[in-house]
Amino acid sequence: MNHQLSERINSVTPSATLEMAAKARELRASGKDIIGLSLGEPDFKTPDYIKEAAVQAINEGYNSYTPVDGYVELKDAIITKFQRDNGLDYEHPQIVVSTGAKQSLYNVAQVVLDKGDEVILPCPYWVSYSDIVKLADGVPVEVGTSIDTDFKMTPEQLEAAITPKTKMLWYSSPCNPSGSIYSKQELRALADVLQKHPQIIVVSDEIYEHINYGVTAHASMAAFEDMYDRTVTVNGVAKAFAMTGWRIGYIGAPAYIARACNKLQGQVTSGANCIAQRAVITALVESPDRVQYMVDEFKERRKIILELLNAIDGFECNEPEGAFYVYPDITAFFGRTFNGSTINNASDFAMYLLEAANVATVTGDAFGNGNSIRISYAASEAEIREAVARIEAALQ
Repeated sequence: MNHQLSERINSVTPSATLEMAAKARELRASGKDIIGLSLGEPDFKTPDYIKEAAVQAINEGYNSYTPVDGYVELKDAIITKFQRDNGLDYEHPQIVVSTGAKQSLYNVAQVVLDKGDEVILPCPYWVSYSDIVKLADGVPVEVGTSIDTDFKMTPEQLEAAITPKTKMLWYSSPCNPSGSIYSKQELRALADVLQKHPQIIVVSDEIYEHINYGVTAHASMAAFEDMYDRTVTVNGVAKAFAMTGWRIGYIGAPAYIARACNKLQGQVTSGANCIAQRAVITALVESPDRVQYMVDEFKERRKIILELLNAIDGFECNEPEGAFYVYPDITAFFGRTFNGSTINNASDFAMYLLEAANVATVTGDAFGNGNSIRISYAASEAEIREAVARIEAALQ
């Protein structure tokens, strides 16, 4: 009975990462031993000092509706964090707290885009960008990158993608899914192109900021004086603090965009969860050094998974500088047949690994780049070793 539904929802693709996770759960329920390397979810527990802040908030009686755009004390913590970590000065009216960074992104698209406005997305991009843009009647414009440029868009590519209809540029750094980080110099070169096109607003998704392996320093587009008034900086606590289920994200933005997001959110979800917000105050005010142990562990796992994958003929990996994914080019397997299954594309490859190796990954098609698959190493060393051994066996 699909014909009763709106064209809007019928045009939306389900999130590939969530879909793969659901398939993995189904197979597990049927008795299969599936190793899940599809979700971008740290396998650590939320740190105790953050949990204690939540317990304290419960005991102090926090249970009422929160301000739509977030508690003032949380905004203070976000302002402190932006100054300390990014050299960005925001004021209260420029901050909006949402139910996860995904809602932050959705809000921004809804308040900025009109029908037919184009949004440049360097590929690979995070799975939901394209559909969030479409839900706002915008047009995603994909700019293909490859492993040769470390999956980063060049200034020349940006210039070539801009048309009179271009309204926004969206990117993540560190990038989900490639782990690539744009250096300050690389961002400056993109900003120089954008200076010729003052109508373009930038969304800089920095949710993986703290998961950085020390090769390229984190840089924010809004830190350039000539980009500050046209950049929305999106962040949250899910990844660096192992708080995926707490659902708190936030933006620092030009005040007129923040006001509009507040207005929209007031009609959709209102304010985010009261206990989660109190816990996040502590997460942000404390030094990021307190979660460095997770980053150190991810770095160790990255080393292991790269060694193991590079030993399999046909996998070509770049070395991710941040986040917790590898994004190997797997085109060497296209056209080949394994155990009666022919691999024509990345989706076939990901499905084959799920069925033949019992390992859940995500097809690169979901990220706007069909030459790769995304493998999360937010899993134990034992799981990583077992998963890659299974993959290798399935590709004999």
